[in-house]
Amino acid sequence: MPAEYAKDFFFPHRCPYTILGFPRKRIGIFKPASGRGGRLPCVASAKQGLAALIKISMNNTILQQAAKSVQARLPNAKPAWAMVLGSGWGSVADSFHAIMTIPYSEIPGYGVTQVQGHAGRLILAQHKDTQLLIFQGRRHLYEGAGWEPVAMPIAIARALGVNTVVLTNAAGGIRSDLRPGDLMVIDDHINALGVNPLTGPHDSFWGPRFPDMSTIYKRPLRQLFDRASQQLNHPVAHGVYLATPGPSYETPAEIRAFQRLGADAVGMSTVPEAILANASGMQVAALSCITNLAAGVSDAPLSHTEVIAETNRAQDPMRRLITAFFDLLASAQSSS
Repeated sequence: MPAEYAKDFFFPHRCPYTILGFPRKRIGIFKPASGRGGRLPCVASAKQGLAALIKISMNNTILQQAAKSVQARLPNAKPAWAMVLGSGWGSVADSFHAIMTIPYSEIPGYGVTQVQGHAGRLILAQHKDTQLLIFQGRRHLYEGAGWEPVAMPIAIARALGVNTVVLTNAAGGIRSDLRPGDLMVIDDHINALGVNPLTGPHDSFWGPRFPDMSTIYKRPLRQLFDRASQQLNHPVAHGVYLATPGPSYETPAEIRAFQRLGADAVGMSTVPEAILANASGMQVAALSCITNLAAGVSDAPLSHTEVIAETNRAQDPMRRLITAFFDLLASAQSSS
Protein backbone atom coordinates (compact mmCIF):
# COMPACT_ATOMS: atom_id res chain seq x y z
CA MET A 1 0.00 0.00 0.00
CA PRO A 2 1.37 3.48 -0.85
CA ALA A 3 2.63 5.33 2.23
CA GLU A 4 0.33 8.30 1.62
CA TYR A 5 -2.68 5.99 2.04
CA ALA A 6 -1.34 3.69 4.75
CA LYS A 7 -1.46 6.42 7.38
CA ASP A 8 -5.24 6.66 6.93
CA PHE A 9 -5.88 2.98 7.67
CA PHE A 10 -5.96 0.91 10.81
CA PHE A 11 -5.51 -2.85 10.57
CA PRO A 12 -6.68 -4.65 13.73
CA HIS A 13 -5.36 -8.17 14.32
CA ARG A 14 -7.63 -9.23 17.16
CA CYS A 15 -10.74 -7.24 16.46
CA PRO A 16 -14.14 -8.91 17.16
CA TYR A 17 -15.42 -7.60 13.81
CA THR A 18 -14.55 -8.89 10.40
CA ILE A 19 -14.19 -5.68 8.44
CA LEU A 20 -10.57 -4.54 8.35
CA GLY A 21 -8.77 -1.55 6.95
CA PHE A 22 -11.29 1.28 7.04
CA PRO A 23 -10.20 4.92 6.66
CA ARG A 24 -9.76 6.72 9.97
CA LYS A 25 -11.91 9.62 8.83
CA ARG A 26 -14.86 7.27 8.20
CA ILE A 27 -14.53 4.82 11.09
CA GLY A 28 -13.71 5.72 14.67
CA ILE A 29 -10.75 3.91 16.25
CA PHE A 30 -10.90 2.74 19.83
CA LYS A 31 -7.54 1.89 21.37
CA PRO A 32 -7.13 -0.07 24.59
CA ALA A 33 -6.20 1.64 27.82
CA SER A 34 -2.72 0.21 27.51
CA GLY A 35 -2.15 2.56 24.58
CA ARG A 36 -0.44 1.96 21.28
CA GLY A 37 0.41 -1.64 20.56
CA GLY A 38 -2.20 -3.05 22.96
CA ARG A 39 -3.57 -6.57 22.52
CA LEU A 40 -7.18 -5.71 21.69
CA PRO A 41 -7.42 -2.98 19.06
CA CYS A 42 -10.85 -2.68 17.50
CA VAL A 43 -12.47 -0.83 14.61
CA ALA A 44 -15.91 0.62 15.32
CA SER A 45 -18.09 3.37 13.94
CA ALA A 46 -17.68 6.70 15.71
CA LYS A 47 -21.08 8.17 14.85
CA GLN A 48 -23.22 5.60 13.10
CA GLY A 49 -22.93 2.65 15.48
CA LEU A 50 -21.96 -0.87 14.49
CA ALA A 51 -24.68 -1.54 11.93
CA ALA A 52 -22.22 -1.78 9.05
CA LEU A 53 -19.93 -4.23 10.82
CA ILE A 54 -20.48 -7.97 11.08
CA LYS A 55 -19.77 -9.32 14.52
CA ILE A 56 -17.98 -12.63 14.23
CA SER A 57 -18.80 -14.09 17.64
CA MET A 58 -22.24 -15.31 18.69
CA ASN A 59 -24.26 -14.00 21.57
CA ASN A 60 -25.23 -17.29 23.20
CA THR A 61 -27.61 -15.53 25.57
CA ILE A 62 -29.82 -14.60 22.61
CA LEU A 63 -29.79 -18.21 21.43
CA GLN A 64 -30.64 -19.51 24.89
CA GLN A 65 -33.57 -17.11 25.17
CA ALA A 66 -34.86 -18.22 21.78
CA ALA A 67 -34.62 -21.89 22.73
CA LYS A 68 -36.48 -21.26 26.01
CA SER A 69 -39.20 -19.41 24.10
CA VAL A 70 -39.70 -22.36 21.75
CA GLN A 71 -39.65 -24.84 24.63
CA ALA A 72 -42.37 -22.83 26.35
CA ARG A 73 -44.50 -22.94 23.17
CA LEU A 74 -43.84 -26.66 22.67
CA PRO A 75 -43.78 -28.06 26.23
CA ASN A 76 -44.53 -31.64 25.16
CA ALA A 77 -42.29 -31.75 22.11
CA LYS A 78 -39.72 -34.53 21.92
CA PRO A 79 -38.16 -34.19 18.47
CA ALA A 80 -35.39 -36.60 17.48
CA TRP A 81 -34.72 -35.03 14.10
CA ALA A 82 -34.50 -31.57 12.58
CA MET A 83 -34.46 -30.37 9.00
CA VAL A 84 -33.49 -26.96 7.59
CA LEU A 85 -35.15 -26.20 4.26
CA GLY A 86 -33.15 -23.86 2.03
CA SER A 87 -34.05 -21.88 -1.09
CA GLY A 88 -36.91 -23.52 -2.94
CA TRP A 89 -37.15 -26.49 -0.55
CA GLY A 90 -40.04 -25.12 1.53
CA SER A 91 -42.81 -27.29 0.10
CA VAL A 92 -40.99 -30.43 1.34
CA ALA A 93 -42.57 -29.61 4.70
CA ASP A 94 -45.97 -30.52 3.22
CA SER A 95 -44.89 -34.17 3.20
CA PHE A 96 -45.01 -34.25 7.01
CA HIS A 97 -47.87 -34.00 9.48
CA ALA A 98 -47.67 -30.59 11.14
CA ILE A 99 -48.46 -30.43 14.84
CA MET A 100 -47.72 -26.75 15.46
CA THR A 101 -46.20 -23.86 13.52
CA ILE A 102 -44.30 -20.88 14.96
CA PRO A 103 -43.33 -17.95 12.71
CA TYR A 104 -39.67 -16.99 13.06
CA SER A 105 -40.81 -13.46 13.85
CA GLU A 106 -42.29 -14.77 17.13
CA ILE A 107 -38.99 -16.33 18.25
CA PRO A 108 -36.77 -13.80 20.06
CA GLY A 109 -33.68 -12.94 18.04
CA TYR A 110 -34.67 -14.88 14.92
CA GLY A 111 -36.20 -12.12 12.84
CA VAL A 112 -37.86 -12.34 9.45
CA THR A 113 -36.36 -14.17 6.48
CA GLN A 114 -35.32 -11.75 3.77
CA VAL A 115 -34.93 -14.03 0.76
CA GLN A 116 -37.53 -15.35 -1.68
CA GLY A 117 -38.14 -19.06 -1.19
CA HIS A 118 -37.70 -18.95 2.61
CA ALA A 119 -41.08 -18.98 4.36
CA GLY A 120 -39.72 -18.30 7.84
CA ARG A 121 -41.61 -20.85 9.95
CA LEU A 122 -40.65 -23.45 12.54
CA ILE A 123 -42.88 -26.51 12.28
CA LEU A 124 -43.13 -29.24 14.88
CA ALA A 125 -44.06 -32.23 12.73
CA GLN A 126 -44.58 -35.97 12.98
CA HIS A 127 -43.23 -38.70 10.70
CA LYS A 128 -44.37 -42.19 11.58
CA ASP A 129 -43.66 -42.40 15.35
CA THR A 130 -41.01 -39.69 15.45
CA GLN A 131 -41.29 -35.94 15.94
CA LEU A 132 -39.08 -33.57 13.99
CA LEU A 133 -38.46 -29.85 13.79
CA ILE A 134 -38.73 -28.38 10.30
CA PHE A 135 -37.14 -24.97 9.80
CA GLN A 136 -38.91 -23.73 6.69
CA GLY A 137 -36.34 -21.23 5.44
CA ARG A 138 -33.07 -19.97 6.86
CA ARG A 139 -31.31 -16.72 7.68
CA HIS A 140 -27.99 -16.00 5.98
CA LEU A 141 -24.87 -14.27 7.19
CA TYR A 142 -25.01 -11.81 4.27
CA GLU A 143 -28.27 -10.39 5.65
CA GLY A 144 -26.13 -8.55 8.17
CA ALA A 145 -27.95 -9.60 11.35
CA GLY A 146 -24.95 -11.49 12.73
CA TRP A 147 -24.48 -15.12 13.66
CA GLU A 148 -27.46 -15.53 15.97
CA PRO A 149 -30.19 -15.97 13.30
CA VAL A 150 -27.87 -18.26 11.31
CA ALA A 151 -27.17 -20.46 14.33
CA MET A 152 -30.77 -20.39 15.58
CA PRO A 153 -32.00 -23.69 14.04
CA ILE A 154 -29.14 -25.68 15.48
CA ALA A 155 -29.34 -23.98 18.89
CA ILE A 156 -33.07 -24.67 19.15
CA ALA A 157 -32.74 -28.24 17.88
CA ARG A 158 -29.92 -28.97 20.30
CA ALA A 159 -31.86 -27.52 23.25
CA LEU A 160 -34.91 -29.65 22.40
CA GLY A 161 -32.90 -32.88 22.26
CA VAL A 162 -32.53 -33.43 18.50
CA ASN A 163 -29.88 -35.99 17.58
CA THR A 164 -29.97 -35.89 13.76
CA VAL A 165 -30.17 -32.87 11.46
CA VAL A 166 -30.68 -32.73 7.69
CA LEU A 167 -29.62 -29.54 5.90
CA THR A 168 -30.78 -28.61 2.40
CA ASN A 169 -29.79 -25.88 -0.02
CA ALA A 170 -29.79 -24.68 -3.61
CA ALA A 171 -26.34 -24.69 -5.17
CA GLY A 172 -24.48 -23.88 -8.36
CA GLY A 173 -22.88 -26.80 -10.13
CA ILE A 174 -19.10 -26.62 -10.61
CA ARG A 175 -18.29 -30.20 -11.55
CA SER A 176 -18.90 -30.84 -15.23
CA ASP A 177 -21.33 -33.74 -14.78
CA LEU A 178 -23.70 -31.83 -12.48
CA ARG A 179 -26.74 -30.41 -14.25
CA PRO A 180 -29.67 -28.25 -13.08
CA GLY A 181 -32.21 -30.40 -11.27
CA ASP A 182 -29.64 -32.88 -9.95
CA LEU A 183 -29.68 -33.70 -6.25
CA MET A 184 -26.24 -33.95 -4.61
CA VAL A 185 -25.52 -35.56 -1.27
CA ILE A 186 -22.83 -33.50 0.46
CA ASP A 187 -19.86 -35.66 1.44
CA ASP A 188 -17.70 -32.81 2.75
CA HIS A 189 -17.45 -29.05 2.60
CA ILE A 190 -15.03 -26.17 2.18
CA ASN A 191 -15.61 -23.14 4.39
CA ALA A 192 -14.80 -20.13 2.19
CA LEU A 193 -16.88 -17.75 4.32
CA GLY A 194 -13.75 -16.32 5.92
CA VAL A 195 -15.32 -16.72 9.36
CA ASN A 196 -16.40 -19.53 11.68
CA PRO A 197 -19.53 -19.53 13.89
CA LEU A 198 -17.53 -20.97 16.80
CA THR A 199 -15.25 -17.93 16.96
CA GLY A 200 -15.47 -16.13 20.30
CA PRO A 201 -15.60 -17.15 23.94
CA HIS A 202 -16.03 -20.90 24.31
CA ASP A 203 -19.45 -22.16 25.38
CA SER A 204 -19.65 -25.86 26.26
CA PHE A 205 -23.15 -25.94 24.76
CA TRP A 206 -21.38 -26.23 21.41
CA GLY A 207 -19.06 -29.02 22.47
CA PRO A 208 -15.26 -28.89 22.78
CA ARG A 209 -13.22 -25.77 22.08
CA PHE A 210 -11.49 -27.43 19.11
CA PRO A 211 -14.02 -29.81 17.54
CA ASP A 212 -12.97 -32.46 15.04
CA MET A 213 -14.34 -31.90 11.53
CA SER A 214 -13.01 -35.06 9.87
CA THR A 215 -16.43 -36.63 9.32
CA ILE A 216 -19.09 -33.93 9.52
CA TYR A 217 -21.51 -35.61 7.11
CA LYS A 218 -22.00 -39.07 8.57
CA ARG A 219 -21.50 -41.99 6.21
CA PRO A 220 -24.51 -44.01 7.46
CA LEU A 221 -26.81 -41.07 6.69
CA ARG A 222 -25.26 -40.56 3.26
CA GLN A 223 -25.82 -44.25 2.60
CA LEU A 224 -29.48 -43.87 3.54
CA PHE A 225 -29.81 -41.23 0.82
CA ASP A 226 -28.25 -43.72 -1.62
CA ARG A 227 -30.69 -46.43 -0.58
CA ALA A 228 -33.61 -44.01 -0.88
CA SER A 229 -32.52 -42.99 -4.38
CA GLN A 230 -32.26 -46.65 -5.42
CA GLN A 231 -35.77 -47.33 -4.13
CA LEU A 232 -37.07 -44.38 -6.13
CA ASN A 233 -34.95 -45.17 -9.18
CA HIS A 234 -33.78 -41.55 -9.07
CA PRO A 235 -29.98 -41.32 -8.92
CA VAL A 236 -28.23 -38.82 -6.66
CA ALA A 237 -24.76 -37.35 -7.04
CA HIS A 238 -22.18 -36.97 -4.28
CA GLY A 239 -19.75 -34.12 -3.86
CA VAL A 240 -18.02 -31.36 -1.93
CA TYR A 241 -19.95 -28.17 -1.22
CA LEU A 242 -18.18 -24.82 -0.88
CA ALA A 243 -19.80 -21.91 0.97
CA THR A 244 -19.08 -18.28 0.12
CA PRO A 245 -20.42 -15.33 2.13
CA GLY A 246 -22.55 -13.88 -0.70
CA PRO A 247 -24.76 -12.16 -1.55
CA SER A 248 -23.06 -11.66 -4.92
CA TYR A 249 -22.61 -14.70 -7.09
CA GLU A 250 -19.10 -15.92 -7.83
CA THR A 251 -16.91 -14.74 -10.69
CA PRO A 252 -15.62 -17.21 -13.31
CA ALA A 253 -12.11 -16.78 -11.88
CA GLU A 254 -13.36 -17.69 -8.41
CA ILE A 255 -15.10 -20.77 -9.78
CA ARG A 256 -11.87 -21.88 -11.46
CA ALA A 257 -10.10 -21.45 -8.13
CA PHE A 258 -12.81 -23.42 -6.33
CA GLN A 259 -12.45 -26.22 -8.87
CA ARG A 260 -8.76 -26.47 -8.04
CA LEU A 261 -9.64 -26.60 -4.34
CA GLY A 262 -11.86 -29.62 -4.97
CA ALA A 263 -15.33 -28.06 -4.82
CA ASP A 264 -18.15 -29.66 -6.81
CA ALA A 265 -20.92 -27.18 -5.95
CA VAL A 266 -21.12 -23.71 -4.45
CA GLY A 267 -23.63 -21.82 -2.33
CA MET A 268 -24.02 -19.30 0.49
CA SER A 269 -25.25 -21.38 3.43
CA THR A 270 -25.26 -24.79 5.18
CA VAL A 271 -21.62 -24.82 6.30
CA PRO A 272 -22.17 -22.77 9.51
CA GLU A 273 -25.07 -24.99 10.55
CA ALA A 274 -23.08 -28.13 9.77
CA ILE A 275 -20.11 -26.90 11.82
CA LEU A 276 -22.31 -26.13 14.83
CA ALA A 277 -24.35 -29.33 14.65
CA ASN A 278 -21.28 -31.52 14.28
CA ALA A 279 -19.40 -29.73 17.07
CA SER A 280 -22.32 -30.22 19.45
CA GLY A 281 -22.55 -33.94 18.77
CA MET A 282 -25.39 -34.19 16.28
CA GLN A 283 -25.45 -36.54 13.30
CA VAL A 284 -25.42 -34.41 10.14
CA ALA A 285 -26.57 -35.02 6.57
CA ALA A 286 -26.98 -32.47 3.80
CA LEU A 287 -28.48 -32.34 0.33
CA SER A 288 -28.08 -29.78 -2.46
CA CYS A 289 -30.38 -29.16 -5.38
CA ILE A 290 -28.21 -28.05 -8.28
CA THR A 291 -30.14 -25.12 -9.71
CA ASN A 292 -27.70 -23.66 -12.20
CA LEU A 293 -24.24 -24.03 -13.66
CA ALA A 294 -21.73 -21.85 -11.83
CA ALA A 295 -20.25 -18.72 -13.41
CA GLY A 296 -17.93 -19.57 -16.28
CA VAL A 297 -19.25 -23.14 -16.51
CA SER A 298 -22.13 -21.66 -18.49
CA ASP A 299 -22.43 -18.34 -20.30
CA ALA A 300 -25.89 -17.72 -18.85
CA PRO A 301 -26.18 -14.91 -16.26
CA LEU A 302 -27.03 -16.01 -12.72
CA SER A 303 -30.14 -14.94 -10.81
CA HIS A 304 -32.15 -15.99 -7.77
CA THR A 305 -35.21 -16.20 -10.03
CA GLU A 306 -33.49 -19.04 -11.87
CA VAL A 307 -32.70 -20.74 -8.57
CA ILE A 308 -36.32 -20.71 -7.44
CA ALA A 309 -37.60 -21.78 -10.86
CA GLU A 310 -35.28 -24.81 -10.95
CA THR A 311 -36.16 -25.93 -7.42
CA ASN A 312 -39.84 -25.63 -8.36
CA ARG A 313 -39.22 -27.99 -11.28
CA ALA A 314 -37.40 -30.42 -8.96
CA GLN A 315 -40.09 -30.47 -6.25
CA ASP A 316 -41.29 -34.01 -6.84
CA PRO A 317 -37.89 -35.77 -6.58
CA MET A 318 -36.89 -33.52 -3.68
CA ARG A 319 -39.98 -34.40 -1.66
CA ARG A 320 -39.88 -38.10 -2.51
CA LEU A 321 -36.19 -38.46 -1.66
CA ILE A 322 -36.53 -36.67 1.68
CA THR A 323 -39.58 -38.73 2.64
CA ALA A 324 -37.88 -42.00 1.66
CA PHE A 325 -34.78 -40.98 3.61
CA PHE A 326 -36.76 -40.40 6.80
CA ASP A 327 -38.65 -43.67 6.27
CA LEU A 328 -35.31 -45.49 6.21
CA LEU A 329 -33.99 -43.48 9.15
CA ALA A 330 -37.05 -44.38 11.23
CA SER A 331 -36.58 -48.06 10.40
CA ALA A 332 -32.88 -47.98 11.16
CA GLN A 333 -33.36 -46.28 14.52
CA SER A 334 -36.25 -48.53 15.57
CA SER A 335 -34.20 -51.65 14.88
CA SER A 336 -31.05 -50.44 16.64
